[in-house]
Amino acid sequence: MLPLLSDEDVPRSITDGLRQHFPGVDVLRVQDVGLGNTPDPIILAWAANEHRTIFTRDRNTMTAHARDRVHQGLGMAGVLVLAEDIPIGKAIQELGTLAQAGDLGDLDGQILLLA
Repeated sequence: MLPLLSDEDVPRSITDGLRQHFPGVDVLRVQDVGLGNTPDPIILAWAANEHRTIFTRDRNTMTAHARDRVHQGLGMAGVLVLAEDIPIGKAIQELGTLAQAGDLGDLDGQILLLA
């Protein structure tokens, strides 16, 4: 199973829906771990240390910092980018399915768009 970390820009309804519809999925919000209003590189480093795949709606700065980490040879447990217009139900279903089907390391160094 892939442990997840929700970026600050993701609506709480998505993390709440994951917890409700996929109760076995380990999902935290950055706010839950004291990382609210924290720069992306610090969030990425924390997630890497905790082996958590980040999901975000930030296609610009989070993905740029993620690419920088990979180019620098730093660990990254993956970033899942939600399209701005993805329906909440679809986001919950896709994230939950990926989390349940995935294993630690499956998304290392990868940035994937969920549309």
